[in-house]
Amino acid sequence: MHFPVVPLDAGLLDINGTLIAEIIAFLLMLGVLARWVYPPIVRAAEARQNQIKQQLEQAEKARQDAEARLNAAQEEITKARVQAGQIIEQANRAAERIQQEAQEKAREEARRIIEAASRDIDAERQRAIQAIRLQMADLVTEAVRRIVGESLDGERHRKLIEATIEQVEKEPSATE
Repeated sequence: MHFPVVPLDAGLLDINGTLIAEIIAFLLMLGVLARWVYPPIVRAAEARQNQIKQQLEQAEKARQDAEARLNAAQEEITKARVQAGQIIEQANRAAERIQQEAQEKAREEARRIIEAASRDIDAERQRAIQAIRLQMADLVTEAVRRIVGESLDGERHRKLIEATIEQVEKEPSATE
């Protein structure tokens, strides 16, 4: 049988048998694609999407871990700086204490040396005064002997020497 072809004026689109065959072929191709081609493509896309989602989650977790490690490292650095500051402060205090102790020991040593020198000077002065007294006593005895022309007895001799020594000690130049 044969169908008469009736031309329809539809404007731009002419409906004929070719159009119907093309629509049927399109629907058949769409069915084949939907049944056998699209499901593997959709599964692959969903798998890729899940993989990307997992990678993003892992990246976020890694970022959080890195931030936590960074914060822990910064805390350790802060603690180390504080501890270093304390150590430096302790070292400075120890150095100051050692310096003060050394200065105190030096002052004590200087004071001890000055006292010893002062004692030595006083002892030497006393020895010099004693030597001068003895020389003066000898000089006075010799002068008296020459003046008097005779030898004095022990008692007069002693009194004369003591009086002379007392007189010499009273003079300002004798004790200086």
